[in-house]
Amino acid sequence: MKRIDFLKRAGLGLVTAQIVACKTESVDPTSSSSSSSSSTTTSGSTNTSCTSTPSETEGPFPTKTPSSLVQSNITSDRTGTKLTVKINIQNKNASCAGLANAIVDIWHCDAAGNYSEYGGTGMQSTNYTTVHFLRGRQVTDSTGLVTFTSIYPGWYSGRATHIHVHVYNSSGTSLLVTQIAFPEDISKIVYAQGVYASHGQADTTNAKDNVFGDGVTYEMSTVTGNTTDGYVLTHNIVVSA
Repeated sequence: MKRIDFLKRAGLGLVTAQIVACKTESVDPTSSSSSSSSSTTTSGSTNTSCTSTPSETEGPFPTKTPSSLVQSNITSDRTGTKLTVKINIQNKNASCAGLANAIVDIWHCDAAGNYSEYGGTGMQSTNYTTVHFLRGRQVTDSTGLVTFTSIYPGWYSGRATHIHVHVYNSSGTSLLVTQIAFPEDISKIVYAQGVYASHGQADTTNAKDNVFGDGVTYEMSTVTGNTTDGYVLTHNIVVSA
């Protein structure tokens, strides 16, 4: 999906995220989950083929100053079903060995489909320009893994459920901007309960999404868990470093 195509539909200009140096720190995990089911479900298919992960648009809501949000728990005050996000960064130039010390930024919308750091516009009427929920940065460990604590993302009109990811090397040079797709059967379960129920089911499938419409083979995550205990997302991202 070309960035210009997405922005034409959104009717917005691209906001460019700052690329700055990173420090290492984290916060203690906390979570807020809504309960309606204790039956564990698993769905999705994480990329295991050592194929480069597709590049996607970072807009229209990229993190404005990611270096100020070095944290593993990105929940803030948002409520929803707990989601643990485990992303493995792999180096295609090293037979997909884990890439240590890579900088990984993620961001996504809340249960109602709103992003922090933006608002008061036609794209998002609710004004969240002064807060920074559901955004964070971590550095990969020796195996290429980063872990975040968050909530299951909501959705907004015209987009399927997704998480944005920006990967840099240890020097802060951008390697890839991409997005993570979610299994629709899991999303339907989540969106039928708790704080998600009032927003209803997503109006756009992965197949009809502006970004994922050309396929999600290398962007689909594996999600396991339930709405009572929360879900765990695992996903491999392949970059050339």
